[in-house]
Amino acid sequence: MTDDTAPGLLAPARHAYVQSVLARDGVVRISQLTDELGVTPVTLRRDLALMEQAGLLVRVHGGAVPPEGGLPTAPGTAANDAVGATGATGAEEAAPKLTGTIAVLVPSLNFYWPTVVRGIEERARALGLKVLLRGASYELQDERPVLERLVQSDEVRGLIVAPNTDTPHAQDVVQWLADCGIPSVLAERDATRLPEHEPVESATTDHALGAVLAARHLAALGHRKVGLVLSRESPTSRKIAAGWQAACDDLGLDAAEHFETVVPDRSTPEFSDTINAALDVATGAGVTALLVHSDPEAMAFVDLALNRGISVPGDLSIIAYDDEIAELFTPALTAVQPPRLDVGRAAIDLLAQRILEPDRAVHRLTISPRLVVRESTAPPRHG
Repeated sequence: MTDDTAPGLLAPARHAYVQSVLARDGVVRISQLTDELGVTPVTLRRDLALMEQAGLLVRVHGGAVPPEGGLPTAPGTAANDAVGATGATGAEEAAPKLTGTIAVLVPSLNFYWPTVVRGIEERARALGLKVLLRGASYELQDERPVLERLVQSDEVRGLIVAPNTDTPHAQDVVQWLADCGIPSVLAERDATRLPEHEPVESATTDHALGAVLAARHLAALGHRKVGLVLSRESPTSRKIAAGWQAACDDLGLDAAEHFETVVPDRSTPEFSDTINAALDVATGAGVTALLVHSDPEAMAFVDLALNRGISVPGDLSIIAYDDEIAELFTPALTAVQPPRLDVGRAAIDLLAQRILEPDRAVHRLTISPRLVVRESTAPPRHG
């Protein structure tokens, strides 16, 4: 995220965050705020200039310090403006509005989701909110009982949820979120409310773009026969498949020149057999590169390929999708890296703004991933 259109905090909330850091540390540095708030140094310098004009701080080289006499606490400061945007005035404006707890339900507390949760927790702290975290599972058919328990506390102001969208109760969960009376935001999920098919507020990765980035990288290296391997039928897998197909069409790759396979759960006996079968298809069809979702599946492909005398990347280039642990492998895997931390930050920002402005338009933020090139991709061997 590098500009004002990115899903960082809006200006009043940024000003409040700057004041909270000043109160805590006695100084703020632009380099620190750039990472924490996800905006450009130019934006931060403009923020600090405006706050200096308002008497809220004094700018110094590279940052700012509190004004002489200390930080102001009266109504009308940036901290109060950040939470007074709903129109409250006088004594009401002086009281903090962003208090209480945000309940978070994600399908896993290990692979992929911890970084999303860390983004949520970091931004929640900056806004003065607590986080109540629960992990469900991809096997849970109906998350409503878990959500009902989460919102029993009067302190819960909102929900961030990553529901399982491949169950018979998926739409029931979305409808429950719409009707529970508490603001909610979906993380890494898209959904609509029935019967009008009204979009649900969400912060997601552009996974289709991630697949496009991978395909373009392979095409630029000279690969013409490529394959896609999906770990399971999930919302992420479907988006990756759509982007992959679009990229293959755009790059002029004939559909007959690539294949697509779905690998079962790693805990099943069929896992290794499926990977070996996919390698059989790849070698038989002359495929020279694969995009594999996700990291552990990509690592399994490398291991089994090496066991069969297939070198990586000499005979077969492999790109992992997720980049959770891809860098730790040998060879280090080229990988598509979803912006997990930014998705968490964006989700809490959307929810905070919804709490402050209940009637605002529905926002759906889509954040771009990036491709990290490492050792597992190279031009194909010819001849």
